[in-house]
Amino acid sequence: MTQPSRSLASTLFPVGLLLIAMASIQSGASLAKSMFPIVGAQGTTTLRLVFASIIMVLVLRPWRAKFTAKSLRTVIIYGIALGGMNFLFYMSLRSVPLGIGVALEFTGPLAVAIYASRRAIDFLWIALAVSGLLLLIPTGAASASLDLVGVSYALGAGVCWALYILYGQKAGHDNGVQTAALGVVIAALFIAPIGIVHAGAALLTPALIPAAIGVAILSTALPYSLEMVALTRLPARTFGTLMSIEPSFGALSGMLFLHEYLSVAQWLAIACIICASVGATLTLRKESAPPVAVD
Repeated sequence: MTQPSRSLASTLFPVGLLLIAMASIQSGASLAKSMFPIVGAQGTTTLRLVFASIIMVLVLRPWRAKFTAKSLRTVIIYGIALGGMNFLFYMSLRSVPLGIGVALEFTGPLAVAIYASRRAIDFLWIALAVSGLLLLIPTGAASASLDLVGVSYALGAGVCWALYILYGQKAGHDNGVQTAALGVVIAALFIAPIGIVHAGAALLTPALIPAAIGVAILSTALPYSLEMVALTRLPARTFGTLMSIEPSFGALSGMLFLHEYLSVAQWLAIACIICASVGATLTLRKESAPPVAVD
């Protein structure tokens, strides 16, 4: 294999992992929403993280990882950010459509992309992504139907998503996917008390277990393991810009599984977002190695 071929493969590999992760997590979000009537968003988040932590601990065996006091602190922050991102996003889905919720949540990784950008070409992709987000978010009379509390939850999830990117990249360099497993365990410990207080004994409903396991695999175990690999192979700004395709996955998942149909403006938004992601991918090989994002 020639050197250019190896370079192309090393570029496309983490991008492919991100695409699989995004498709998985949005399919899981659609399934999770069906659990809300029984245990609420709080209980659904708890079940998702608890089952995901069990799966990931058994598969990835994070106890083999070696941590210093500094790296353990980073992993703890990563885990709390992961738990907060899951919890706040599900809270937003109680009153905000899936595609719009993801678009609002994306303000976090978009902020990472903007903060870390240094070249003029980076701002072109960011501008396209922002254009897509503006088209996804209803304005005028349509905006009156948006619940402000739900919007606030989605934006809060975006803050957690930004922290997840920054701290996850640094933590992942030390122990790779084992860090993702430990992060999910920390997230479960952080969120479980909230879910237990809210849902109580309903969390033990036998009929919920298959759906909860499905959500745990689709929304946490599989995508976060893949994202941890991608985080260690992509610069923070490139990862953040590539994640701009997430709202399109959310909108399509909402249409397929929740019957939330798209308008012409939303399809145009998806086109803008995909163009931004393709552009970031085509310029990726000119990037330097992934920087350490957090001191």
